[in-house]
Amino acid sequence: MKKSIILSFLLCSGISLLAQSSEEKMLKNIYNSSLTNGKCYPWLEYLSNTIGARLSGSENAEKAVQYTKVQLETLGLDRVYLQEVMVPKWVRGEKETAFILDNKTKIAVPIAALGGSVATSKNGLTAEVIEVQGIEDLKQWGDKIKGKIVFYNRPMDPTFIETFKSYGGCVDQRYAGAKEAAKFGAVGTIVRSMNLRLDDFPHTGAQSYGDLLASEYIPTAAISTNGAELLSKKLKADPSLKFYFKQSCAQMEDVLSYNVVGELKGSEYPNNIMVVGGHLDSWDLADGSHDDGAGVVQSMETLRIFKQIGYRPKNTIRVVLFMNEENGGRGGKKYAELAKENNENHIFALESDSGGFSPRGFSIEADDANFERIQSWKSLFEPYLIHSFVKGGAGADISPLTSSKLVKAGLRPDSQRYFDYHHALNDTFDAVNKRELELGAATMASLLYLIDQNGIIK
Repeated sequence: MKKSIILSFLLCSGISLLAQSSEEKMLKNIYNSSLTNGKCYPWLEYLSNTIGARLSGSENAEKAVQYTKVQLETLGLDRVYLQEVMVPKWVRGEKETAFILDNKTKIAVPIAALGGSVATSKNGLTAEVIEVQGIEDLKQWGDKIKGKIVFYNRPMDPTFIETFKSYGGCVDQRYAGAKEAAKFGAVGTIVRSMNLRLDDFPHTGAQSYGDLLASEYIPTAAISTNGAELLSKKLKADPSLKFYFKQSCAQMEDVLSYNVVGELKGSEYPNNIMVVGGHLDSWDLADGSHDDGAGVVQSMETLRIFKQIGYRPKNTIRVVLFMNEENGGRGGKKYAELAKENNENHIFALESDSGGFSPRGFSIEADDANFERIQSWKSLFEPYLIHSFVKGGAGADISPLTSSKLVKAGLRPDSQRYFDYHHALNDTFDAVNKRELELGAATMASLLYLIDQNGIIK
């Protein structure tokens, strides 16, 4: 009896070791393919340097749709197609100008209109300034805000090692600051850029007027962190100083755009769908190489790797390049809407939208059983310095997606430098490291492979 138990144990252990050995070899093939024959870096170079900034509704966004569709078609996938989606079209207009008016002297500071903002008058806006540390701080000023420019100057908290927590802790003043200040009679808002370092780059981003009437909208802009520091210092010396800014942005009618979809049909379970993607649009100040050109080309690269190494997935794998994540999320919502209409069964979704830096792991939305299964693969990733497997949000574009049983994951690169570039003029191709980008793509392909082979626990 004891002998049979021992033999059974050894047999099970041997099968487990063989499976692990097979998985180790496959991960090595995946990483080797990305690091020696990768296409994501040249794809990103074209997307960034030839096409450039890709704000939703722009001509460049449509060029990016056509370019990535053609590139996916060259991979020999089973299907490549476009999904129609109506997207907002906001235009920045002329470059913004701003001055601190201090004792009749004008000190220029860098600003950038926030996405969706209205313009100032043609002559610009001049008013006294009230500095606040956040939306809650408005209440203490009350009626004193009327006729003033509200200056939101709450910085990102540097004590968080995970910088996305720092961002989440203060981004509400950018998104809803103008709406809330307008309720108190403010004539404009200036928001400290979401950036942990001190520099001269204003960082744009989406803002919303919520349910305000159009007649109540006020202009709003981001100011660089150096500019914010200077304005705050000047206000302490002279609380009655004035600030001037001018911007000519405008919201246009919605326009037709597309999600780009490429598909490898599953050999055993074609009706089970696994999604990998990033967002094709970017802000207009730069070419958006980290946000989210990196995620786009990494997602494309996962299918190129599978084709090159001859791996045929059991489940259908789709790469989806979503349009309009930055100022509306229309692409992710449309994909989820169509998936529901078509009764599609999605079992896994993976997103890359945190920059092209060295991968560190994944944030995972799953029940305990599936989370523990993914964690059990940690030893397979550790040779590639992938060590962080945590529960958390997976990504904005896959968040609307639902299914009867669905596991979601987001690639987690090192985040320390991400907000140096996020939504700013310096988010350009030269800020992306080729090897780090390729490591991220291989890491994504590896998780897709392991989910495809082992399935999810239902």
